[in-house]
Amino acid sequence: MKTMTVGDLMVHVWRGTEPDAPVVIAAHGITANGLSWARVADLLGGRVTLIAPDLRGRGGSRDAPGPYGIVRHADDLALVLDDLGVPEAVFAGHSMGGFVAAVAAVRHPWRATRAVLVDGGLGFEVPEGTDIDAVLTAVIGPAMTRLTMEFATRDDYRAYWQAHPAFTGEWPPWVEAYIQHDLVGTGPYRSSCVLDAVRADGADQLRDPETLGAIHALPVPAVFLHAERGFTDDPNPLYPQSALAGLPIPEILVPDTNHYTILIGDKGAATVAEHLTRAAGVGR
Repeated sequence: MKTMTVGDLMVHVWRGTEPDAPVVIAAHGITANGLSWARVADLLGGRVTLIAPDLRGRGGSRDAPGPYGIVRHADDLALVLDDLGVPEAVFAGHSMGGFVAAVAAVRHPWRATRAVLVDGGLGFEVPEGTDIDAVLTAVIGPAMTRLTMEFATRDDYRAYWQAHPAFTGEWPPWVEAYIQHDLVGTGPYRSSCVLDAVRADGADQLRDPETLGAIHALPVPAVFLHAERGFTDDPNPLYPQSALAGLPIPEILVPDTNHYTILIGDKGAATVAEHLTRAAGVGR
């Protein structure tokens, strides 16, 4: 894996073993960073080049200037491809990144070959006047709460996440790297996520017509992978079957996963990697 600066953004690149390997560009969740895609990259086994930016206002792109918003992130994906000399790619996204990938494919159809949306990209519109912070806290809980917290040590931050119900069990090195990449400071530490960016992006997922409509206007074949359980490993998934009625693209349940482990757990990451290789047109 190579990490580099591309324009305003920090970008993580796992190169395929062949110079002409097909490319996937992947967007992360609302308070995540590009290293959330590391296990998927490992399981691609060099068949595909995976590019995963830290989106504006997160991780190594914390200081990238605003404005923020889903459309800005979508255009950033296209700019990253431009700067890296990549003519086309599979657009992928997890959680908020699903909206980013869908909007990018709609706005830049000549760039997109296919789209893979992972537990994200299908919206639930809310009325004007809704408190965005309250909605985000209710949905993602500890992931939102930590943005205003300080942690005395990196070990304290690890312990905070290890206590999260969705992260119980093993703590593999790719999860450690992903979590630690979020920290800024020299002690006390805090999350790299810029709260204004999270608020702007959250508002778009709930209200912006272009963001909400993208999944219904995809110009390329796509698939929607969704987790069996929710944000806290609870039995209420983000996308129950009732919410998927009328989904315009094929949907596939990934059993025994929650909203996080569908991307960073072995079983979920293997399923995502399988669908990315299919989308990229390469075999196992």
